[in-house]
Amino acid sequence: MSYRVTIPCTRAQGEAIADGEDPFADSDSPPVVVADEPDESRPDDWVIHAYFEAEPSDENLAALKRLGTGEPQIEHLEDSTDWVTKSQQGLQPIRAGCFYVHTPMHYADRPSDTVNFEIDAGLAFGTGQHATTAGCLAALDKLASDGNDFANVADIGTGTGLLAFAALALWPEARCIATDIDPVAVDVSRDNAAINGVKLGHGPGELLLAVADGMDSALLTARAQFDLLIANILAGPLIELAPAFTKALVPGGTIILAGLLDSQADAVARAYSTLGLKLQDRGTGEWPVLVLSS
Repeated sequence: MSYRVTIPCTRAQGEAIADGEDPFADSDSPPVVVADEPDESRPDDWVIHAYFEAEPSDENLAALKRLGTGEPQIEHLEDSTDWVTKSQQGLQPIRAGCFYVHTPMHYADRPSDTVNFEIDAGLAFGTGQHATTAGCLAALDKLASDGNDFANVADIGTGTGLLAFAALALWPEARCIATDIDPVAVDVSRDNAAINGVKLGHGPGELLLAVADGMDSALLTARAQFDLLIANILAGPLIELAPAFTKALVPGGTIILAGLLDSQADAVARAYSTLGLKLQDRGTGEWPVLVLSS
């Protein structure tokens, strides 16, 4: 890639990159877009980096301006520049519960006492840097630590497959299905499964991947009911899908909901409590993770 565009943003804007609508979805050559926190002493001052193969157009710059809060700065990269490394420099590994998620450039830094997953930030969104993904990993770890056992798991809106991989690491005899509305995300999840040694298939300890809009899938219908359902998407779809998600749970099943702001948590929780689910954990922080049971 030949150009990098940098634009200031808030933490919320940077974290929303993972789950927001892709402004370059119709582009024949979309940029790689990542966000990071360049200064830990200023936790709300983030930046967005976009890496382009060619000089960005005015329309590209306008789309980026809508993602951040300042003026885009354009940098021409030399042909010898390793843009993949550059795009991942701000994506430091994260540790959430027993899990450690890293990009390929941090492979050698993996701890020996964690469950490690390698996710290439250049392939898709949802690398685990997003606070909601980290929160979901921590919620899964806590469920396992509290003695919960699950045999039939669904990861709706899987992104890169990471949360499904984590569930299978904690409950290796479970059957798991991961779906996404975006076929590219499903392909990325398949590649990531190979990288991380996750076996694909229909049986115990295996992951089934499928393209699906919410719960609208014959494979999801055939697999239901689930004793664990994970959905890291957005508040609006979580509320809209509440009846379908609730119907897809076994009695006593557990659901993890994420992708919502703290200001949206009560509305999302209420959509499920009116259907009989009980809120077990509301989570904390700007991006809470809700854990409910039927």
